[in-house]
Amino acid sequence: MASAQTTETELIRYPQPVATGVERPADELPTYEQVTQELEGGFSLPPTDGGKHAWLLLFACFMLEGMIWGFGSSYGVFQEYYSTHEPFAGSSNIAVVGACAMGIMYMWIIPMFVLLKLYPRLRIWAAPVGLTIMCLSLGLGSLATNVTHLIMSQGIMYAIGGGLAWTPILFYIEEWWVLRRGFAYGATMAGLGLSGAVLPIVLQWLLDSYGFRTTLRVCALSVVALNLPILFFFKPRLPISQTTQSRSFDMTFWKTSSFLIFQSGSILQGLGYFLPTIYLPTFARSLGASSNQSTATIILLNGAACIGSFCMGAAVDRFAVVNCIGLTALGSTLTVFLLWGFSTSLAPLYAFCLLYGAFAGSNSSSWSAIMRDTKEKRNGADTGMIFACLSAGKGVANLCSGPLSEALLHADSWRAGFAYGSGFGALIAFTGATALLSGWSYAAKKIGWF
Repeated sequence: MASAQTTETELIRYPQPVATGVERPADELPTYEQVTQELEGGFSLPPTDGGKHAWLLLFACFMLEGMIWGFGSSYGVFQEYYSTHEPFAGSSNIAVVGACAMGIMYMWIIPMFVLLKLYPRLRIWAAPVGLTIMCLSLGLGSLATNVTHLIMSQGIMYAIGGGLAWTPILFYIEEWWVLRRGFAYGATMAGLGLSGAVLPIVLQWLLDSYGFRTTLRVCALSVVALNLPILFFFKPRLPISQTTQSRSFDMTFWKTSSFLIFQSGSILQGLGYFLPTIYLPTFARSLGASSNQSTATIILLNGAACIGSFCMGAAVDRFAVVNCIGLTALGSTLTVFLLWGFSTSLAPLYAFCLLYGAFAGSNSSSWSAIMRDTKEKRNGADTGMIFACLSAGKGVANLCSGPLSEALLHADSWRAGFAYGSGFGALIAFTGATALLSGWSYAAKKIGWF
């Protein structure tokens, strides 16, 4: 009686005889591994969804995510320092620096994805070149004498380098993680939360001890020192010859109602999500917090986002993505209105940071499921391009959030109690409203608009 493997391989036409229409006898059939090796060019590929190489790649993605995005998410520490120290004290548009760093980087992923899709051989160079640009941007930022210099260096230039260094992740995760792709994206994005919890401590100490110029130079050197070792694990699974077959772009997924609904929800979420990360240290200061106590708000928010990203990544592999998004939107809304809005001391503010970070900080980890669902409706769509478009939408929201937050703060004349009357009332209300609207895909699903 033939083994299960032999029975399976009896159905396989060996590549060479297929041309003549002749099948090999069962007793001459190669093993499944031998067939795979010949089809893949004479060598076997490492396994997907597990194994040493897949886990090392995921660790490299986690670290790159943490270093590239974590610095931008910790900008609130710089914001508070720049606002109170020369030569930037009293300057306007300080918030624009952080908005540019994160917003442009989100949007920059689209052109970088197109470039690396058309020219796969450049993928291996994207990360080291991008990290070099990041290093230079921070070094130039240390020479800044006004806010415009900071916007150009710590904002725009940093975003260009970071987007280039990060984009290969979209290709490598697709190659190394297939059945557990949601978990892989969630684990990758958890790197942002972890670094966002650690970096503020280091940055606050450096700023207080040595000033912003030395701090930025130390950060520039750290980008190289911490990321260079992990680049040895940051590599593709497939040979270049197998990644150059298709270079077309099917953009018809923009015609699907579900993608448009998800995209609009992501943009709405982005409009409000970045405001707390920028202004929480300043708000804590208004409550009488010390420098370390105000920094703790960013640490708690990002640390909770790390856990939330893991949970969301695992959840969207098992449950409907609209349900997951609806739950996080509801949780985010309640924490904004009931905790931040009524915070008159540090205890409820810290509770808000933990819960808001866990709910709102996990939103991007749902994108893997949006990619999967959209591709089911448009099979020719490239999942990486779907991710890039979602990222660009959030980038537009991030860019708008900087000037918008300045306007909300200056226009705030609320006569209310608790935090609503502290000068941050309009900011709090706007953050809560956008958090609620970000989950409207759940309502759209119930109505039948999908």
